[in-house]
Amino acid sequence: MLITNMRQTRVLLGVVLSLVMVLSAQAEGTDGANAAANAADKQEAQTLLKKIQSAAQRLNYSGTFIYQQANQIRTSRITHMLDGRNEIEKLEILDGQPREYIRRNEDVTCYMPEVKTKIVERRVTQDGFPAILAALPADLTDYYNVKMGETGRVAGFDCQAVLLEPRDNMRYGYKLWAEKKSGLLLRAQTLNGKNEIIEQISFTQIAIGNIDHNLLKPSFGNTNFWHTENSAINPSNLNEWTVTGMPPGFKKVRELKRMVADAPAAKSAPGTPVTRREVSQLIFSDGLVAISIFIEPGSQSRTEGSLQQGALNIVGKRQGEYWLTIVGDVPPAAMRQVANSIELKNK
Repeated sequence: MLITNMRQTRVLLGVVLSLVMVLSAQAEGTDGANAAANAADKQEAQTLLKKIQSAAQRLNYSGTFIYQQANQIRTSRITHMLDGRNEIEKLEILDGQPREYIRRNEDVTCYMPEVKTKIVERRVTQDGFPAILAALPADLTDYYNVKMGETGRVAGFDCQAVLLEPRDNMRYGYKLWAEKKSGLLLRAQTLNGKNEIIEQISFTQIAIGNIDHNLLKPSFGNTNFWHTENSAINPSNLNEWTVTGMPPGFKKVRELKRMVADAPAAKSAPGTPVTRREVSQLIFSDGLVAISIFIEPGSQSRTEGSLQQGALNIVGKRQGEYWLTIVGDVPPAAMRQVANSIELKNK
């Protein structure tokens, strides 16, 4: 009887062991399949990001988009054209004071009709909607989990979404909607840690392809007699300023000095010159968003503090004889960390 029971136990153990081995093999097969699927999804998402990056620079398009930031909504119209080797773009602000920005390659002219003034300057960053990517998609994967999202329609076009989920709490997440055929970015949503939309830019109407070249002209007729201000932007060495608390992945991309023009009041006489002041600027970026530190003499009476508007956070603080303004599309905790880590070396 004892021998029979021992044999039955061995048989039972053998059955259990075989079952465990089968289940283990199935699990390994499932894990392998999941890993392969995730890798393919990641590669597909990176390919779409490359397409988004290229489409904004190489396609001809014209459309109206809304920018929703907290409880504020602003409407703009953009026209973009590649004319041979020249990239030409016109951005019209349709709410509030009329403003137009016409860019030819890196040169930007701002038109302010209420004071008959043009401000001419060089472009500082290249991350304006819909060209929001400044880094290669592969460089973003250390700080964002990049994967494909759902499909849907934006402004009448079939779109594919791609998700960029932050790997830390020092940045926001993003959902980008690209037109399926061209890859042009039609909607960009900024998401907080609760996956809530805190800011978005979205086309409401867009034409892609044949665009009338006349759409790129200023809307104000002959502006040759307008007052023109040249806002000089020059490279600068600002190594005396150090920032030890930048979030991982944010690298210094520009350091410059620029003349900031304060527009005259709306009731000023036409041709009234703008007030100009020199400001130093440090720009850091992770390839998707930027943090800027503006440095100027602290002679003006200002109150330290912080302000949040949608995804944008601003911190103003006095440091010795200087006034610092820190601006970035990162969470408040990241902005505080950056602001508290800025130091001026002794010369």
